[in-house]
Amino acid sequence: MGFSLDLRYQICLQPIELPVFNPVALELLQLLADPTVEIDHVTEIIQKDQGLAIQVLRMANSSAYVGRTRSETIKDAVNRLGGKQITSLAMAASQAALHASENPVVNEVMRHLWLHSHACALGCRSLAISSGHRALADQAYLAGLLHDIGKLYLLKAMERISLSREISFELDLETLLDVFSDMHVEQGVRIMNHWDIPPLYCAIAAHHHAETFDPGDTLLAIVRLVNFNSMQYNLNLYPRLVQPPDALPEILLLKVGDPELVKLEADMQVVCA
Repeated sequence: MGFSLDLRYQICLQPIELPVFNPVALELLQLLADPTVEIDHVTEIIQKDQGLAIQVLRMANSSAYVGRTRSETIKDAVNRLGGKQITSLAMAASQAALHASENPVVNEVMRHLWLHSHACALGCRSLAISSGHRALADQAYLAGLLHDIGKLYLLKAMERISLSREISFELDLETLLDVFSDMHVEQGVRIMNHWDIPPLYCAIAAHHHAETFDPGDTLLAIVRLVNFNSMQYNLNLYPRLVQPPDALPEILLLKVGDPELVKLEADMQVVCA
């Protein structure tokens, strides 16, 4: 551990309610755990936050989702794309807004963290489809988006500590990376459990860096392979913690070859366009 015990202690004292989830997007995610939820209820929740609703409608009409028909209203978009995909868009739109800071060092890391998370979301959806697991595409998108949520919490916690002057420490890139390596998995799981995030996403946060994984967990294999490849594509600029050492088990499990990996890279690089 390359940072002080005092800093670790102060991080553990920070309120778990630090803003890492938009409350409306979080409500949608929790709501969709109920398979009987009605589309009108999804529309009603999104419209609680007009700023978020505008961003979701814009994303729903982007080239990635529009197809042949544009949506004029949130209700149109929900009817066209379905509750699961709209929830994914709401979570992505809200996460983009939360990755910002007035501190230039923190803001730069947040910018790269958002690019990585967004690229992983797109990559996980792409790989789920190309590897024959289309039914997992929406879950894969959210799993890729949220697997590093512990890093966002740690950035906000350390910025808060720095402003409070409770202890003296250097809020620099080296310290941030050391804290990420040591704490982002445990803090990600802690936050997800606190906010009652569905267990499959908590499991992704807990095990995406594990040395081994359950070969029956296809969703985890997708996230691990995409996360590993993000380093090869220069979409993970701060890989202080590099596990697993290779992704051969995931490649073999998912039965992907060069065509799928070429498509994966292209779909992930969209975030840099």
